[in-house]
Amino acid sequence: MRNKRIISSIIQFSMLSYDDFTIEMATLLQNKMKEDISLNTRNKNIRTVAGADISHDVGSSRLFAGIVILSYPDMIPLSYSLAEGNSNFEYKAEYLAFREVPTLIKAWEQIPIKPDLLILDGQGITHPRRMGIASHFGLLADHPTIGCAKNMLHGEYSVLEDEKFSYSAIFKNQEKLGFALRTKTNVKPVFISPGHHMSVDDSLEIMTNTIQKYRIPEPTRHAHLMVNLFRTGQRQAGFHEFNNQLPLF
Repeated sequence: MRNKRIISSIIQFSMLSYDDFTIEMATLLQNKMKEDISLNTRNKNIRTVAGADISHDVGSSRLFAGIVILSYPDMIPLSYSLAEGNSNFEYKAEYLAFREVPTLIKAWEQIPIKPDLLILDGQGITHPRRMGIASHFGLLADHPTIGCAKNMLHGEYSVLEDEKFSYSAIFKNQEKLGFALRTKTNVKPVFISPGHHMSVDDSLEIMTNTIQKYRIPEPTRHAHLMVNLFRTGQRQAGFHEFNNQLPLF
């Protein structure tokens, strides 16, 4: 009964801490939340996208969250939001959202005008319970999200060609969940899947437009760089706009 009350409270009020959750409770919440995932693209007129990432000190409960907003599709950085938090939820595959989302929400809430789409460093529905970090965040924020993961977690895909922009659909039980996408020739692919308010096929098209010369697409690459500057004291918490006449890093 206590578990059900806590889960109900989070679903209704988007509580920003999961420190008291067990893995059993987290699994129950994922199975409940997945019922509300939408794989219909809410907005196809995208003008801004953002990348989100988390950095942490090894062995510490401190977390550093960063969200960088860029113009789309030309990928010019416009602004960024940084926030610090703590989490005592254990570091465990399939449950990373329970450690990272509360601090990401803090960074998100600082942004005065939200980007049209948020791309998170992690899984969307390519997850055993369809509830990777992009789906979890998207549901709490009620906002379009895509997951862009560096490693495969769930599903299967056929071997893709070695050339840049080659892709192969990720399937589980004949359902298409996402794509393996090669962002550089002869380099390991990234793994794309919708989080919320986004279709599988639109996820691939949008992410292809965010690729430039690196393996990691521009939104999450910029977020990764920025959040590490924040963790090392070279950037300050809060919302900031870029001066695009100056170098970023």
